[in-house]
Formats: sequence, C-alpha cells, structure tokens
Amino acid sequence: MTKQGIVSHGVDELIDKLRNDGIAAGRQEAERLQAEAEAEAARIVAEAKKEATGYLRKAHTDADNYVKAGEEALNTAMRDAVLSMKSELTRRFAADVQRLVTQEMADPELMRQLILEVVGTTARQADLEGKIDVILPEKAATQEDIKKNADDIQHGKLTKYVLGLTAEMLREDVTLHVADDLKEGIRMRSDGEGVVLDLSDAAVGSVLLEHLQPRFQAVLDGVIR
Repeated sequence: MTKQGIVSHGVDELIDKLRNDGIAAGRQEAERLQAEAEAEAARIVAEAKKEATGYLRKAHTDADNYVKAGEEALNTAMRDAVLSMKSELTRRFAADVQRLVTQEMADPELMRQLILEVVGTTARQADLEGKIDVILPEKAATQEDIKKNADDIQHGKLTKYVLGLTAEMLREDVTLHVADDLKEGIRMRSDGEGVVLDLSDAAVGSVLLEHLQPRFQAVLDGVIR
C-alpha cells in the first residue's frame, strides 16, 4: 500500500470513529434527556396528584364544616324558637290565670262569702281582737252611689248594702272601706294585732301561679305528660 493509500485509510478510520463516537454520544445524550424528561414529567404528575388530593381533601373538609355549621345554626335557631315559644306560652298562661282569678273575684256573691269567711272563721281562728278593717275595691259601690252617699261610704254602710250584708252577719268592730288601688278581692287589716291579710285578685293570682307555673313548665318540658 502506498503512502497515500495509508493516509487515506487512516482518514477514513478517523472519520468512521468520529462518526460512531458522535452517534454514541448523541444516543447517550438523547437517552439522558429522555430520562430527565420522563423524571420531570413523573414529578409534575406526582405533584399534580398531591395537589389534587390536597384540594379534594380540603374541599371535603370545607364541605363537612359547612354542613356542621349549618346544622349547628339550625339547632340553635330551633332551640331559640322553642325557648321563645315556651316563654310566650308561660306568659300567656300567667295572664290567663290572673284574668280568670280577677273574673271570678268580680262576682259579688263570692265577695260577700269571702268577707263573711274572713271576718268570721278566719278572724276567730287567728284570735284577732280589736277593730277589723275590710278594704274592698271601689267598684263594690258604683261611682253614682258614692257621689250620692259620700258619708255612708266612709262608714261602710253603702258597701254593706251593695253586697247585701247585714249587721248580724258582721261583727260590731268590723268596718268596710273601699280603695281605688284594689281591682278585685279584699284586704283585711287588724289594728289590734297588726295583721294584714291580702286577698286581692293580684295576691291570689300570684299564689296560684307559684303553685301552677312549675307544673305548667314541667308539661312544656315533657316531664309531665
């Protein structure tokens, strides 16, 4: 082989070697880039899945919180409504009891019996001595009667007449008076003993409510059916 041939052969081998090395290097770089691209893609997908899971979990948590908040708000509203209803029913019950007491004690016959009971049996049982004043509501005598008999009203004669009471029914030391601050019922005062007995409609209604309201409340609360 001539010298020129040897040189030519060497150049060809070098070109082949460079070509092969370049191809191998290019293949390796391509594989590396592909591997990096796949790894990056996998990382992005993983992060996206993680974020999606986080958003989904947060969405579930928020939804649960909203539902819980809604239930609590509804329960509070229902509880407040029940309390308001119970309060209104209790108020109406008290008003109805007081109205019925006032209505019953407006009966003249009941008033007459009440006076006789108070100045008779009750006074004897309490061993009251001395003057007894029985205070009646002003309506026990009409305004016209009071105007015409101003003197009699001061001594209880007119109220005795209006209620149909006689001197034999009452003790001698019993005096009937009227008071404009008394709606219905009576009050009794014993000067000798310093005793005051309040049987006004307000006082009787108050005593009845002390007894009835706890039971009415128990009915509202479902304790008593």
